[in-house]
Amino acid sequence: MKIVTSIKTLRPILTRAKLQKKTIGFVPTMGALHEGHAELLKRCKKENNLSVLSIFVNPTQFGPHEDFRKYPREKTKDVLLAKKLNIDIIFYPSEEEIYPSGYLTYVKVERLTQNLCGRFRPGHFQGVATVVAKLMNIVSPDTMYLGQKDAQQCVIIKQMARDLNFPTAIKVVPTVRETKGDSKGLALSSRNKYLSQQERKEAAALYRALCLAKEKIRQGVRKASSIIKLIKSCISEGTSGQIQYIECVDADSLQPLKTLRGKVLIALAVWFRKARLIDNIIVTVK
Repeated sequence: MKIVTSIKTLRPILTRAKLQKKTIGFVPTMGALHEGHAELLKRCKKENNLSVLSIFVNPTQFGPHEDFRKYPREKTKDVLLAKKLNIDIIFYPSEEEIYPSGYLTYVKVERLTQNLCGRFRPGHFQGVATVVAKLMNIVSPDTMYLGQKDAQQCVIIKQMARDLNFPTAIKVVPTVRETKGDSKGLALSSRNKYLSQQERKEAAALYRALCLAKEKIRQGVRKASSIIKLIKSCISEGTSGQIQYIECVDADSLQPLKTLRGKVLIALAVWFRKARLIDNIIVTVK
């Protein structure tokens, strides 16, 4: 496994791989790797000749009062996990490498960024789209792997890739969750490190609420307001979490729905003290 810190060093390695007709798989991350990332990396390794992992805590996607400085950075642990999974390359650039002095260019995706998380994190998805576009340009992967937990981000990046003609297939991998104990069902996230043991237990209610909503839809409920009310009740009555949003939107356009039909994304964000947790499910409604 190679750890590469500069674009100048990385590009010739990837160019040689392309000339040898090797396929390149890519997983972009901010580090603090967990089993959710591991699942992405396993898919990447299995389906490609060369696997590339990037670790970069991207400053442009954090707001002025968000947790950029405190965001977990665990280089030693991350490198050990990548070695265990036999990842070929870790791209570990500095902030100056990605945003050199005089940097002025940003990528903005319209409409898809205006609701859900975008409503509460102005500029966040511009930062995400910009850094992912740069990384895709640097790595030139055949396939990039993203996690379903960040559903809005996945939709935005797919749109950006289409609009800017990136020749990269984007595969979205199902959310990995806790499988046992009091926190069973909790979506794995780097920010789970901020949770106390009691908060981890309570946060498992987010997925239980989403599953209950899915069951109600199967039973015939079609009013988005009824589903939102149900989820809100489950979270408010059973946890100390502060709900930021619960929305039912079209899974492709991310536009809010009053009546559930087609491919529906039910998404939420809830604060547990320092930890802002997001989760979602997709339900196909006939």
